[in-house]
Order: sequence, then C-alpha cells, then structure tokens
Amino acid sequence: MCLLYFVPTGDITQKGYEKKRVKLLAPFVPQTQSKTHHTDFLSANFPPPLYIHTEAVQAALARHKEAKMALPMPTKRRSAFVQSPAENCTPPDTSSASEDEGSLRRRQAAISAMLAQNLQSPEYWINRSVQGSSTSSSASSTLSHGDGKTHNHSQGQTNVLADVLAHTRIESSSVPPDITSSVPQDRNSRVDMPPNIAVRGMSRGQSRSSMMDTAGGVPAHSRVSTKIQQLLNTLKRPKRPPLCEFFLDDSEEIVEVPQPDPNTPRPEGRQIIPVKGEPLGVVSNWPPALQAALARWGATQAKSPALTALDITGKPLYTLTYGKLWSRSLKLAYTLLNKLGTKNEPVLKPGDRVALVYPNSDPGMFWVAFYGCLLAEVIPVPIEVPLSRKDAGSQQIGFLLGSCGVGLALTSEVCLKGLPKTQNGEIMQFKGWPRLKWVVTDTKYLTKPSKDWQPHIPTANTDTAYIEYKASKEGTVMGVAVSKISMLTHCQALTEACNYCEGETLVNVLDFKKDSGLWHGVLTSVMNRIHTISVPYSVMKACPLSWVQRVHVHKGSVSSCDAFLNVFQSHGLKPEMICPCASSPEAMTVAIRRPGTQSAPLPARAILSMAGLSHGVIRVNTEDKNSALTVQDVGHVMPGALMCIVKPDGLPMLCKTDEIGEIVLNSRAGGTMYYGLPGVTKSTFELIPVNSGGTPIGDVPFTRTGLLGFVGPGSLVFVVGKIEGLLSVSGRRHNADDLVATALAVEPVKTVYRGRIAVFSVTVFYDERIVIVAEQRPDANEEDSFQWMSRVLQAIDGIHQVGLYCLALVPANTLPKTPLGGIHLSETKHHFLEGSLHPCNVLMCPHTCVTNLPKPRQKQTVGVGPASIMVGNLVAGKRIAQASGRDLRLIDDQEQSKKHQFLSEALQWRAQTDPDHVLYMLLNAKGVAVSTATCSQLHKRAEKITAALLERGGINTGDNVVLLYPPGIDLIASFYGCLYAGCIPVTVRPPHPQNLAATLPTVRMIIDVSKASCILTTQTLMKILRSKEAAASVNVKTWPNIIDTDDLPKKRPSHIYKPPTAEMLAYLDFSVSTTGMLTGVKISHSAVNALCRSIKLQCELYSSRQIAICMDPYCGLGFVLWCMSSVYSGHQSILIPPMELETSLPLWLSTLSQYKIRDTFCSYSVMELCTKGLGTQTEALKARGVNLSCVRSCVVIAEERPRLALTQSFSKLFKDLGLSPRAVSTAFGARVNLAICLQGTAGPDPSTVYVDMKSLRHDRVRLVERGAPQSLPLTESGTILPGVRVIIVNPETRGPLGDSHLGEIWVSSPHNASGYYTIYGEESLQADHFNTRLSFGDTETLWARTGYLGFVTRTELLDASGDRHNALFVVGSLDETLELRGLRYHPIDIETSVSRAHRSIAESAVFTWTNLLVVVVELSGSEQEALDLVPLVTNVVLKEHHLIVGVVVIVDPGVIPINSRGEKQRMHLRDSFLADQLDPIYVAYNM
Repeated sequence: MCLLYFVPTGDITQKGYEKKRVKLLAPFVPQTQSKTHHTDFLSANFPPPLYIHTEAVQAALARHKEAKMALPMPTKRRSAFVQSPAENCTPPDTSSASEDEGSLRRRQAAISAMLAQNLQSPEYWINRSVQGSSTSSSASSTLSHGDGKTHNHSQGQTNVLADVLAHTRIESSSVPPDITSSVPQDRNSRVDMPPNIAVRGMSRGQSRSSMMDTAGGVPAHSRVSTKIQQLLNTLKRPKRPPLCEFFLDDSEEIVEVPQPDPNTPRPEGRQIIPVKGEPLGVVSNWPPALQAALARWGATQAKSPALTALDITGKPLYTLTYGKLWSRSLKLAYTLLNKLGTKNEPVLKPGDRVALVYPNSDPGMFWVAFYGCLLAEVIPVPIEVPLSRKDAGSQQIGFLLGSCGVGLALTSEVCLKGLPKTQNGEIMQFKGWPRLKWVVTDTKYLTKPSKDWQPHIPTANTDTAYIEYKASKEGTVMGVAVSKISMLTHCQALTEACNYCEGETLVNVLDFKKDSGLWHGVLTSVMNRIHTISVPYSVMKACPLSWVQRVHVHKGSVSSCDAFLNVFQSHGLKPEMICPCASSPEAMTVAIRRPGTQSAPLPARAILSMAGLSHGVIRVNTEDKNSALTVQDVGHVMPGALMCIVKPDGLPMLCKTDEIGEIVLNSRAGGTMYYGLPGVTKSTFELIPVNSGGTPIGDVPFTRTGLLGFVGPGSLVFVVGKIEGLLSVSGRRHNADDLVATALAVEPVKTVYRGRIAVFSVTVFYDERIVIVAEQRPDANEEDSFQWMSRVLQAIDGIHQVGLYCLALVPANTLPKTPLGGIHLSETKHHFLEGSLHPCNVLMCPHTCVTNLPKPRQKQTVGVGPASIMVGNLVAGKRIAQASGRDLRLIDDQEQSKKHQFLSEALQWRAQTDPDHVLYMLLNAKGVAVSTATCSQLHKRAEKITAALLERGGINTGDNVVLLYPPGIDLIASFYGCLYAGCIPVTVRPPHPQNLAATLPTVRMIIDVSKASCILTTQTLMKILRSKEAAASVNVKTWPNIIDTDDLPKKRPSHIYKPPTAEMLAYLDFSVSTTGMLTGVKISHSAVNALCRSIKLQCELYSSRQIAICMDPYCGLGFVLWCMSSVYSGHQSILIPPMELETSLPLWLSTLSQYKIRDTFCSYSVMELCTKGLGTQTEALKARGVNLSCVRSCVVIAEERPRLALTQSFSKLFKDLGLSPRAVSTAFGARVNLAICLQGTAGPDPSTVYVDMKSLRHDRVRLVERGAPQSLPLTESGTILPGVRVIIVNPETRGPLGDSHLGEIWVSSPHNASGYYTIYGEESLQADHFNTRLSFGDTETLWARTGYLGFVTRTELLDASGDRHNALFVVGSLDETLELRGLRYHPIDIETSVSRAHRSIAESAVFTWTNLLVVVVELSGSEQEALDLVPLVTNVVLKEHHLIVGVVVIVDPGVIPINSRGEKQRMHLRDSFLADQLDPIYVAYNM
C-alpha cells in the first residue's frame, strides 16, 4: 500500500491547466451549500476550492443590494496622450503640463469672454458674493461639460457661454474671475489669488456661508461633487453597532472598559481532559537509529529503489537505489570530516551546523547530503536557494543561519553556478547572511572512505539530529531543532499511524526539505524501505495531473479531502483512503486520520456558526446556513502523544469542551527547541497548562502547535485555523483563510488570480484592521475591479460581520513570493506599511471599520454669564491671558522726527537737514547696486510724481491711486508723490508677464474695488496692461488713467499737501488672505507714525544703521519696512527683490556678509528657497568668504503661526557660516494691525513650548515636556511691540479667557488699522472687527479682532522692566480651522503629519467639504507610487489626529496654490477640486 499527501500550493493559473481542469471537473462540479474547510498537513497556504460557500456570498450580496448605494468609484487620471476637444475638457493647471499652450490659451480666452460682463460692474458681483457665498467655485468648472463637439474659436466661446447659462442657477452667487486656473510651475512666482471676492465687508460668521453644508455653490453636474455626494450617501447608512468601547478623549486618554455584550456566546462545557494517543507499539526489528536503518538497507537491499525523481515534463529522471544512497552518503560523511581542512584543524566537527542549499528539482542530491550529514554527526539545516541579493525571505534566512551558527553550506554544482555572483565571480554576500564557505557535493568531488573508516552510528539520543526552518507571522525565520530520538520516534509513530509496510511505493508532491514532505518522503520512507516518487512543484504547476498519473502507474493511494474525493471517486478512489492530518514545525505531526477499512464509519463533520467561532466558542449552526463553517476531523492524536487545548492568549488555561483554543502536545516525537533562542523556546516548548483555578495540571511540558481547534466526540481532533492566520478585531477573532475563501467566492476569475491573495492585519488607532491584497489580472478593467472590490467588502461584511479596512489590487506577479511561489505574507505587509506595494487599485473603508473613535465633543451653550466665566477662570487661580509691549508714554526718544506727525513732513525735513544721506540701495541678481536714493533725491523724485499726478491725472485730494511697480525705488518715490499730492496710494503687485491669465484679474479686481482714479506705473508695465494678451484676460478699454513715471516733467508742484488731522487716511493695504478673501484695510497717518516709531524702538534703528530687506513690498509689514521705516528712522535699507534670488540663490546671504548687516527681514518663501537650494552648498559659500556672524537678528515677516521646522533647519544649515542660533526669529501681524509682534533687540529670546494637541482641539492649552506623545512645538511670535496690548478672548462669548485657554487674539494699539475699505461703509461690520469691546471685565478699551487663535503664557524669562515675560503664541487663523467631531483642528498640524507619511510626499493641504476631511497630496515620486499614499495618509491622520480622511487626492508637484507670502491657499484649492480643475493623478473616496 502507499500513501500520498496532496496539498496544492500557490498560484496554478496557466492556460493549459485551466483547460485540463475544466475538462476534468466538468462532470463532477458539486452543488454544495456549505463550506469545506480542513487542514491538510498545514504545510502550505492552499487556496480553498472555488465553490466554497458561493451561495452564502450570493445571499450576503443580495442583502446588500436591497439597501444598495452607489459607491463612488475612485478617479484616475486619463492618459495625457488622449487629446480631447479643447472645449469640453477640464482646463488643466499649467503646472501639470498635460497639454499644449495653444489649447490653454483658447480656453482662457473663452473664460474671459464669459466673464467680461461681470468685470465691467464689480459692485454687481461683489454685492452678489456678499449676499451669497464667499467660496463660490470658479466659472471655468463649466468648461468640463461642453456639448461634446469640436468648434472653431468663435463658436467655442458662444457655446461655452451658452453652456454656462444653461447650467448656472441664476440665484446662486455670481462668479468672480477665476484668477488661478493656471498656476505657474515655479512656486516663487506665485500670485495672490482670491477665488472669490468677498471684500471684507462681512462678519466672520458669514464669511463661510451655508455653502459649506449644502454644496449649493458647486455646479450640480460637477464630477467631483457628485462623487462626494455618493460618498456621503454611503456614509449615511447605519453603521453596525460599535463592537467596542469608546474612550473619552480627556487628558489622561483613558480607554473606556468595553461593556460586555450580554448576547455574546460564552463557553458552557466542562473543563477539557487531556486526550491520549494509543501507546507506541514495540516492534523488535525497529532500528536503534535512522542511520542504522539506512546502513541495513544499503547492505541487504542494495538494488531496491529508494527514490525516483521526475523531470520538468513529469517523466522519470533517475532512480536512486538504497545501495547508491548508502555509498554516496558514506563518501560525503567521510569527505566532510576528513577532507575539508587539515588533520589537526578540521573545518567540521560533530555537532556543527551545516546549511543544505538544493533546488526543489533535485531530491537525490538533497537525500545524499542529508544522510551524509547524519552519518558525519553534523547537523543539517535545509534552506531555500536564494534567488537574488534582495530576495524577499533571504534576509530572514540570514537570521536563521546566524542564530544556528552556520559557517558552511553544501550545494550541487548546478545550483552553485546559478547563484548570483559578484564581478570577480565570487558568490554574492546575501543581505543579512553570515560569511559562508560553499562545498559542492556532486559525487565526482567526493572521496571514497579508506578501508578502516567506519561512520559512528550511536543509539538515538537527545542530541540534535537536524534543524527545520520555520517563518513566524512577523517574517522572522527560526530553526526548530529535532533530536535524534524525536526523529526516530516520529518515524515510528507515522509508520504505526499510517500502516506503512516495507517495500511500498509513496508519491510525494510536498517540499522534501521540511514538514510532511521531509517526515514521510525522506525519513519514514527510508526507515521502512519504501520507494518514494518525488514530484517537483514545478511539474505540479505545469501539469497538475502528473502525480495522479504516477499514482495510477505505481498503483498507490492518495490522502486529501472532500473536493478531491468528489472528483476522483468515479475513477476508483476509495473514501476511507483519504487521511487528512494536522502538523506544525514545533510539534511535528499532531493528529492524522488512520487509513480505514471499507466498513469503517465515515469521517466526522462539524457545521459551526461563524459568529460563535469569532468569539472562540463552538456552536452548531442552526439559523443562518450562509454563515456556517463545515470542518472535517483530522483523525486522532498521534500514537504515544498527549494533547490539550489551552486559551491562545494570556495564561495557558485549559479550555472548556465547547471552546476553541490552541492545541498543545506532549510527545517524544516533536521538536525540542528554537536553536540558539532560549527565550522564545521556553514559552513554546516548555508550556505547563493550568486549570481554571490557575494551578498547573502536572509537571509534563507541552509544546505549542500554533493550531487552533477542539476535540470532538470520540476524541476526534478538529482544526479550524492557525494562530498565525488569526486576525483579532475588536475582541473578535477571524481566520485569514476564511476571509480568502469568501473573497474567492465573489467570482474572482475575471479580476484577480485565485492563488494570489494575501490577508493580514495592521494596527491602526488601538485596534487591528484587516487588509486584503490581491494580484489583478492584466486584462481586468477598472470598473470590473472596482465592482469586485465593493462586492468583496459586502460579502465579508455580511458573512463575517467584520469591516475591511483596505482592499488593494496590485499588478500581476508583483507580490513578494515564498520559495514555492506562494505569497510572502510578512513581506507584503511590510511593503504595504512602508508604501512600496505600488497597487493599481485601492479601496479604503475606514468609516465602516473604525468604531472606536473618541466621542465627539458636545460644545457648551454660549449663554454663560460673565460671573460664571470669571469664577471658572479666575477662582481656579488662572490670571486673565493678556500681554503688552513697553509703554510708549514712558519712553522718551530724543529724535527730531518725533516732531513730525506725517511721513511726508519727515521726508521733507530729512531732505533739508541731511540731503546726501543714502536711505535706499536696490541690488540686482549680481549683488550690484543698480539704483540708490538719498533723502534729497527721493524728495525731488516724489515732487516730480506729484506734479505729474496733478497735471496729467486731474486728481482730487483723497482720490485713490494704484501704484503698479516691480520692487524698487520707483515704488517708494511714487508712494511719497501720492502723499505730497494728498492722494491715497494703493500698492498692487504687477501681473506676471508670462502668466497674465492668472495674475492680471487680481490686479483688475483691486483696481475696481479700490475705485482708483489713476494708475502710476512703468512704461513696460503700461504696455503689458494694454497688450492683446491682457485683453484676453480682462477688459483693457476700461482701465483708469495710466501715467507712466519713467519720463517725468522737470516741474515742481505749487504746494505740498498737508492733511488737516493725523486721523486722515494715509494709504490702503490690500491683501489676499489664505482663505481667498481680498481684504483692503485703511491705514491712517497717525497709525503709520505710531507703527514706525514702535519698530524704531524695538529694533533700535537710527541713521548710522543698515538693514537688509528681502521680501515683497506690496502689503503688511513688508511694505512698511520697505517704504516707510527708513524715512522715519533715517537708517539705510538695502533692498533685495525676492525674484532676483531665482537667478542667484546666494544673493541675500552674500549681501548680509558683504555689508556686515546686523538686522535683516525676509519672508518664509525666501527662507525656504535658501534652505532647499543652498543647504548642500554651505562649504562652497564658506570658500567664497560668506560669513554671517555679523547678523544679530533675522526676522521672518508673516501673518501665520511661526514655521518652527523651517526656522530651525535654516539656523542649523547656516550655523557653519557663523549664523547665531539666536538670530532667527519671527514677526506677527494681521489685517487689523500690521505688526503686533516683532523680535527686536531689547526683549528676551523667543521661547518654545510644547502643548498637548488633544487639549488644543478642545481650545485648552496644556503645556507638556518635549517629546511627550501628541505634543506640538510652538514658538513665540516675537516680542510684542511698544504700545501694543493683546488679550485672549472667547470668540463666541467675547469674554476674556484665562492663561490655559486658546482664544482669539484681540489687539489694542495706536497703529491699529482704521477699518476695512469697502464700497458700502457698513459701519456695524467695521465696528465688529475694529472697535469692539469685551462683554465683561475691562469694557472701556476698544480692541480690534485679529481673526487668529493663540494663547499667552508667562515664561521664566525677564523683560526689560524686570518682570516675568508674557509670551504670545499664535496657533492659527480662526477662518482656517476645521471643526470636525466637535473639535477644532488646525490644517497645518494635519499637513505636518501627512508630509511625514511617505518620502514621496512633497507638500500637502487639507480642507473640509460637507464634514468630510479632504487631503490633497503632491507626489514628488513616480506615478506608480500614487496609490501607496492613500492607506499611509489615512493611517497617519487616524493615528495622530483621531480623524477619518474622507477623500485623498494625489496631484502633481506645484498644484497646491501658494500666495506671495508662501502661505497655502486652501479655500482656493478646495474650489478648484470641487470644480474638477486639479487634473489629479488619483482621487480615492474612503468608504
């Protein structure tokens, strides 16, 4: 009789096999209803048969269909090569460079034609936008939905316009010009782009109108918004009741103890009694050791065949007789002991470990090597042949070789030639491997032993015989040592259990290097003189019938399961011959069904409830046949063994009879230890089970098998899975194999390969989350794949009651493989987590499966009286959060200019008293001063401009005049020219000549909104304003009077205007906020004077000083420093336009060094440019003599939270050039007050604190230590300027807050702006932001609301007056904050986490849309990495911010719009996304 063990493994997908399989199975395809599940030697992860509970899956899918929701399908970028008609596709961002400029221009021409009418009447659409929405999407969105025909140019315009009218609801807010439909690729030439123009005439409450909730502002046919609507619909479905266990997100973050569900099934049986196998029979002729059996057969049965190997076609290749096997093994043993090294210094001694490296196609060489080692008493360690240096498992094999102390490897000549070599022809050093000596064991290289040499064959003892490798769930490879006595006893037990007889034939299709293939096919067969026919795996793959043919030819019998029996019973297969077994590397064979006789009872089955199994309880399934699992027994426990079932985690407590647990075994025939790893050995091989009271049941040690199962009636053993395949989600256990079976039952044939599915879990946010990765067939289309994925989700949800976290499809043949071609699970998981899996399809479902988020915060009602707030804040010992700069009244500066109320007077005074003092010097890219201005030159040029204004412009006092200049001295002169003429200057950034379509509409908008009477500019810019290109973007016929100041008359004005009071308006400051709001503020003469005085005092500026300014001079503090500060204080300003840095990066730093500048001011854009561009060139700069040790303060001017990471990087990078780490600091200003903080020379160094992010979300400030989990570093925004007071206020109650609260920063100072510049003069709104009072406390002071959140903390440092210094920390803009789950999030924090998630993320931005969090990520790597980012971004946001990402958008670098100050324009990005203008690489909608 002969037995054959059948375990299909890996991916059998060739066409030939498919044809044969279909032909073979056609008559036998079973119509089963239940799922067959059994463990067949567990030596390979075999795919369950296709018909597995298909019916159950169909039922589950049908249930979902009833409540069917359209799932939004992910959006992939269509190939850039497919040219669609220009009129009916989305206008691309030029940054994505996906189309030619011609089509781009045509589209923009079409857009501008549509917008021409609106542009002529700005009041009309400003009014509309104020009534309607501040975030209307740009009109060009309608371009993506033309009528599908190609038109010529003029038709295109009319049709597009018609299309707009057809699709635009008249009552929705009118559309402002889309000033950013094409963003320049270069981040530094970025423009301020309001996507909508709510001129700041609305309260903060209105500024984000109801559009946020209704999606009403987006054209209803927008592709993106319909998908988001689908997504919202799917999320509205009732969630499964949370399986666990909210935790309250308080400061201690105590996870709530889950309340046990009263309906959870619990084990009710009695405690299990250990099960004994039948005693091991004593047979007189059993050999004393396995080598003795080989010696005996080699001598007495030399001609008897031991092994027949098949070639790749399935034909016999060679047969090895017992005589040959004995003589060759003897030669090898002699060679190993005597011919390697010298007689005095042998390379090998008995007990040394030796690696056996042989391919699966050559069993003969392996047999000889294995027995040769046994005879030489060295310990063989069979391993797989390494395929390449980076082979998936080879690194872990290195760990095994290291822990076993292997220094020598045996291999065949053919195999050695195939190993990867270095250029010198040496075997490559594999990653993580110890240095090995390679020995070839082909017969011609072996030496015949001398006559007197005999191998030493002792009686089997406890010394190690061989080491079998075993890979753990994490991928670590360990060696299980098997002693000589265990090896012999195991062979005896198998012989008895399987009824092996001498001279039989055995067909082996398993791997002969380990597991059952080794135990039956190499060891037990030799003990019983069996003839083994070895069918290599490659033959199995090419021709699955080959081994059945061998069985037929050699008249053998087979062991496998039902599916097999169904097919082959009609071919003469006897049911009682099928012998399933269970085994593990540690305990070896655990149980096996004994070959029966014809009258023997049929094998037992159990139909179990899957819900019960998930709770570890055995319940017979009665209600729902669709969630049943049918398992077959694996026979009885092995002869001579004792078996228990213990709880798989925690104490090894004995299970009850109706409980699933881990099988543990006490037997002489098992492994003895993990070689070289005593710690792990103890917990696995020396387990003492305990009873329910916790007392040990005896002192015999058991071995953990890693198998989960139970003992059924008649002591039959049932196995339901492996510990390694266990996924523990929310306290319930699921089996990876069961999930694979369910996935496969969803008609995978068209979409994925059957044998190529990996299921594993990853830990995200305090729980395991299930991930399925499968290989997609090359011919599967996008829609089929998505359909299959959504159905798999539904099927698993319906049958297993568990949500999938992520389902990914990767291209065919890309998952890491195990040596036999299966999937290397731990490597796949590793690739998934590090973002190197490169999937082609991803579906994330965090909304369904993450049920343990902290409870949403319920906000307190606002109606809290002053008294209770006072008590709450102040009785608790917290002082009111306020801080102030030095008192201006106490400072007596003896400067002459203090006498002048107006800057125009100060300039005239300087021109008279110190005419030749140089105030300004402008540098070009080469660092050469291209123009300078002394006091008198500036005064005279200003006078000429005044004369030109009065003569050519026909200007009246108080008219607004736009200054449109590149950064330079002309801008400064025309500013003072306007002041001399009594006009109000408005500085505007000139349009970018290469990108007029994007930048000119902003210019036009400011000119229209400010009601400018004329424009002062240069000749070049005047030509641009009137050019044809400009006409394509705006109406050039309606410009106000344009005066070019390049060629001025040599006239002086008859008189210089002096304002009657200092409260008169000095100039207008226009800026686009990060939320896309165009805001103009009015700055009075007294504010200018006070601000210049504060800066002078803070920075100690006077005539002999020089400062360098490298930033744009168009708004905010940058404009004040560039144009006004020098005239007030008399210091010299060296002006460096930032755009010059694009051609000469080191310009700014070399200027600081050359002129020995002590104080310099820059923007974040400039700092980022230097950090990224010069970071690697510090040595070269040093060699050129750049020395920054002179710099005392380098201040970054900004209206945002200080970018700590950037300023620290800058300090560290240029430390080598002498830059003091204390020099770099930040300033802070807002629209209502251009300069609140500025790190000067007098105050203490800015301090850095670490705040708890969880508290910050609750608007509380809790300081923690550096490095604390969930801590956020924040740095002070500079010292508060003299004369400035700030207080932290609750934006809703308007009451003052205590030190430990986050609130809105309110400011009171003589240089506050006077109000917003609007064309309505709605005083109530003005008063709300500029002249507002506290609701209690100090109700007399007038404050301005900055719109920024921050807090004040008293530090240990002392200020100038000797008191403890109060530091102001800015956290972020109130308009930008995201309110999610009742908590307040700051976009920058989420973006910081996202940018750390993967090396290919260049930049990211987040915003919300109808309560969904949208993350836009710029991909700097190759497009194949795009989908890797989706799970990583979702993971990191969930882990660090406890938020579920709704949509992940992957775009090209440079798509996220950035304004001139280097700030992200998130609202503009949001509008572009919703209008489908981003041309994304991929959009993933998380379910």
